[in-house]
Amino acid sequence: MSEIREGLGYTEEHEWALAADENTVRIGITDYAQIQLGDIVFVELPEIGAAVAPGDSLGSIESVKTVSDLYSPVGGKVIKVNEALLDQPELVNAEPYEGGWIAEIQVESAAAAVGSLLDPAAYKALVE
Repeated sequence: MSEIREGLGYTEEHEWALAADENTVRIGITDYAQIQLGDIVFVELPEIGAAVAPGDSLGSIESVKTVSDLYSPVGGKVIKVNEALLDQPELVNAEPYEGGWIAEIQVESAAAAVGSLLDPAAYKALVE
């Protein structure tokens, strides 16, 4: 069974979002998603400075099975990417909620942005 963490917002496309601070949302893919994908071999990161709307493609994640688009759960500006994934894409498998995060997006209100997503109970109902 996959891990679903409290305190995060989730999307139907299996991304998670964390209010990292007042105006920053950290995003990644869920434990469920990384299990479904299998061994991740490449992560295409978004460009720093890119403006994104909710649902926009941020890049892609390639596994031994398939290539999947990564979608932004929130709207704002990409301010940081996890460059460690360029050399260690397997971090997404090993630590989807810690070392395997994908990007940080600057928003007006991180709490409001995350609050607009699926809560853990709703995401659990989606994947079970």
